[in-house]
Amino acid sequence: MRVTGLLSFLSCAQAFVAPGGTLRTQKPPSVLSMTNLNDDGSLSRRDLFNTAVTTATAITVSILSSAAPAFAADGNVVVAGATGQTGRRILEILAAKPGLSVTAGVRNVDKAKKSLSESSTVVRGAMVQQVASVDTSSVTLKQLDVVKDSVDVMAETLSGADSLVIAVGFIPGNPLKMSDAAHAVDNVGTCKLVDAAKKAGVKKVVLVSSILTNGRNWGQADSPGFVITNAFGKVLDEKIVAENYLRASGLDYTIVRPGGLKAKPPTGALSISGEDTLNSGEISRDLVAQVCVASLTDAKAANKVLEIIEDDGKPPQVFNGLVM
Repeated sequence: MRVTGLLSFLSCAQAFVAPGGTLRTQKPPSVLSMTNLNDDGSLSRRDLFNTAVTTATAITVSILSSAAPAFAADGNVVVAGATGQTGRRILEILAAKPGLSVTAGVRNVDKAKKSLSESSTVVRGAMVQQVASVDTSSVTLKQLDVVKDSVDVMAETLSGADSLVIAVGFIPGNPLKMSDAAHAVDNVGTCKLVDAAKKAGVKKVVLVSSILTNGRNWGQADSPGFVITNAFGKVLDEKIVAENYLRASGLDYTIVRPGGLKAKPPTGALSISGEDTLNSGEISRDLVAQVCVASLTDAKAANKVLEIIEDDGKPPQVFNGLVM
């Protein structure tokens, strides 16, 4: 399945309404017959993903309706936060697309070259995760720091770009500095990057955010997921400011709000819901990256908020800030 057609496929998938009003899809009978099983009967990484996408949630007309024309798949795209766990997955997908000019926006070019080329185990704040290497032979690496760079400097970095994926986010660490870090990166820095995108003439922006960012406005301020996650630097309160700033910018945007992020391959079907509807659940970063890339070129994702988790047939777990 072509990545650019992912959301188009979802919009015509075979659907049913699950409890809570989320639209989900039923698996076509032929799906498993098209996959290859490992010797132990489990699905391979690729087939796990293909099965998850094939059984993905149908997006209703109210969530993804026809809008502005899709942007060219052979244009120029910048990934901000390209060395992060989600950003590097987005970068990997885009780098493999022929005819696309891809730029990785990173804080330190030399360190990024090294980290992207290596497969390792890293500790990021409270997280210990496996990091796969990324082939950057067709990628241009440019310095981009949303905290230190001015709007003018970032606009120069984005010069010539048609689209931008913002996958930046502060890393939970020192509890005495988390609030300042979240404010600087997820709020002020992201807003500066939006201004830079406008100044550089970028046409499309995809922002990786989080479910429950707007939790205070739909009765979720006391929900376990909101309380646990927002304890990390009030990050949800910071993210919603940047979301609203992007929405008011006049740029064509898609805001992707994933649940708790998992480093492992997907084990369940992609479930996409409307704005301010999900307060729990987890999702593989692989699926998040696929949705972000698809949103760049699918016109039905224009000016929409997509909330995404995996449906593995089990009750959703409480959204956990430790796996952001």
